[in-house]
Amino acid sequence: MQQDAETVAQGVDAVHMETVSILSYNNENALSCVISLAYYSARNDYILIRELPAGKGFADMVFMPRKHAIDKPAMIIELKWNQSAEGAIAQINEKQYAKALDGYHGDVLLVGINYDKESKTHQCQIEKIEK
Repeated sequence: MQQDAETVAQGVDAVHMETVSILSYNNENALSCVISLAYYSARNDYILIRELPAGKGFADMVFMPRKHAIDKPAMIIELKWNQSAEGAIAQINEKQYAKALDGYHGDVLLVGINYDKESKTHQCQIEKIEK
């Protein structure tokens, strides 16, 4: 399993530029739509859960592997706008979002994605944990 955060950030950049209106480009909801579109091809292997009650808050997006795809990792995704991907990972850990996956056994990717308004680029950080 590759955890290539730079490639993920570049892919999110490309999808964001192609799919989101310039009028609504700079907000977390637009970024959420981009992530949904970017991972649309993964729908055969994953169930997407938005705003999952988790730990001490709500995880922005959780991708749970379907029964036939148990070899794939679960993903907890936290989105930030004009903050930092590192801060998104810190929030996942501080608010214990992984507790929402207590019945799950396997690898979990913690994914923090930030959109920087000034540079108009995305940053990504990925950490792997085991449940």
